[in-house]
Amino acid sequence: MARPKEYDRMAVLTEAMNVFWGTGYFGTSLAQLIDATRLKPGSLYGAFHSKEDLFLAALDLYGAMSVENVREILQGTPSPLDGLREWIRKVVREVANHQSHGCLLVNTAIELSSRNPAIRGKVNGYFDEIRGLIVSQLEKSKNAGEISEDKDPASLGSFILCLLYGLRVMGETCPEASSVKSIEAEIFRMLES
Repeated sequence: MARPKEYDRMAVLTEAMNVFWGTGYFGTSLAQLIDATRLKPGSLYGAFHSKEDLFLAALDLYGAMSVENVREILQGTPSPLDGLREWIRKVVREVANHQSHGCLLVNTAIELSSRNPAIRGKVNGYFDEIRGLIVSQLEKSKNAGEISEDKDPASLGSFILCLLYGLRVMGETCPEASSVKSIEAEIFRMLES
């Protein structure tokens, strides 16, 4: 008879996610994962089979949380354009105030996408979901007359995603807050023109 699971899968994934987020896939050792999750090596491998499988599960958790976070921000205002502005402001605040160690999706894209097609596919899937949310928001903004009729929501959505994730990469260099705020101002000008 198999021994029952004696751990909280979500808690283990959250701890593993935080370790991978802080040190990257290659920078994370089994010892760090064991320490963070408080599972023995046999239990960790019994539950997730490999470091890569644990990473993929942690990446899924982060990706799903990211998509939901963006969705809540975008839909949390009466105006579609205000929702988009609020999400842009949030990213800018985090980067300008050095409040995070980047985005696990972006970090993973940089570290692993060229080496692992499965990971590249997952990252692209979450980027596509977030891009879809942005495009939908821009379409609503266009229908409400908040942005110019000549704006293409699909192209603009891809551009905004690129700008914000590029900003997350830039955030790793601890840029001056004034530089980050000027990027925010340019994005808002582009939306309003």
